[in-house]
Amino acid sequence: MPSRPPEFPDRAAAGRRLGEALADRVHGDAIVYAIPRGGTLVALEVARALDAPLDLALVRKIGAPGNPEVALAAVIDGSHPRTIINEDIVRLTGATADYLERERVSALAEIERRRRLYFEDHERLDPAGRVAVLVDDGLATGATARAAVAGLRAQGVRRVVLAIPVAPRALAATFRHEVDDLICLLEPQPFRSVGEAYADFHQVDDAEVIACLAASRA
Repeated sequence: MPSRPPEFPDRAAAGRRLGEALADRVHGDAIVYAIPRGGTLVALEVARALDAPLDLALVRKIGAPGNPEVALAAVIDGSHPRTIINEDIVRLTGATADYLERERVSALAEIERRRRLYFEDHERLDPAGRVAVLVDDGLATGATARAAVAGLRAQGVRRVVLAIPVAPRALAATFRHEVDDLICLLEPQPFRSVGEAYADFHQVDDAEVIACLAASRA
């Protein structure tokens, strides 16, 4: 079966389309939360469209032993960091408790590195009582987004809106029961990868994340 042409030229284009779709569905005091790194380029355009501040949901995926792209858990930043475990994937991969703990510690260290690098002396926004618009460049397993949703809820947000350009149809259907609203522009069937939806799906680096945050503050 021939592959379908990419739906989005790049992440910024996907973000602009998401912003248009969200314009009539997000009301009130909103904060746009990007899942870095790739989601930041999408989220900047969403924040611009909604005239809302941009922040980051600092989440780290824990990949399966020998197959890091398969997410068996994710760790979310916060005063009490949370670990969301996909028990089905853990059983399938045979990941041990020791492996999970080592990877959790490593993930927390990387989250702390990113916090210092991305925010320096900038004060983080308080999401309590506000609408959180959570943005990534796409969902594959949903582990990272699920952890981010849990982290935002723990901080007392009033409403969680998940905005993504692309996700598997079944996963999007599941998330519609886990968040207050879901915007997903593309639900391909069959789903192969997030990157397939983009003509430009380059590896986003720290400098691009910092530039997006600086642009949003300006």
